[in-house]
Amino acid sequence: MTSVAQPTVVRRIAVVGAECVGKTALCQELAQQLPGHWLPEYLREFCDRLGRTPRPDEQPHILQTQIEQEATAHRQAAELGVYWLLCDSAPIVTALYSRLLFQDSTLIDPALQHHRNYWATLLLQPDLPWTADGILRDGPAVRDEFHRLLTEVLQTANIQADPIDGCGPARVERALGLLQAR
Repeated sequence: MTSVAQPTVVRRIAVVGAECVGKTALCQELAQQLPGHWLPEYLREFCDRLGRTPRPDEQPHILQTQIEQEATAHRQAAELGVYWLLCDSAPIVTALYSRLLFQDSTLIDPALQHHRNYWATLLLQPDLPWTADGILRDGPAVRDEFHRLLTEVLQTANIQADPIDGCGPARVERALGLLQAR
């Protein structure tokens, strides 16, 4: 009797937070240590390609493209036998920036529905020094307000979000410990 290979169960992790909280650095480090696959944030690609931040009418496209790229990355990870998919941000972040910056809440419900597909959510705390690094940066006041809003929306939706704080290796170890303990 021949055995059939079982498909890899990929654990999709949302790494979320306001800007300048270290999402990309944490995803890259976790992808290396777990090991896993890192999916970069589509918003950054969008802004880099166009040389500007999005307009309100472009937000649905950004949210949908992030969802589509996650689905593709999830399939690829399963095909490669990779157990971890680290999503550098999530559609809920796009939806909440639409609310905060453009007073548009229409993307929140679909983003929350999608968010329920994650195996875990790591909520990065705004405890790192704020540093401008291009056109995506709104400043520490917006960062703090966004963090408050994101935390509130996730809690209201009963989505468990594990807080990740500290810097450097301590931050990475905290995230690794939470993921490996589940």
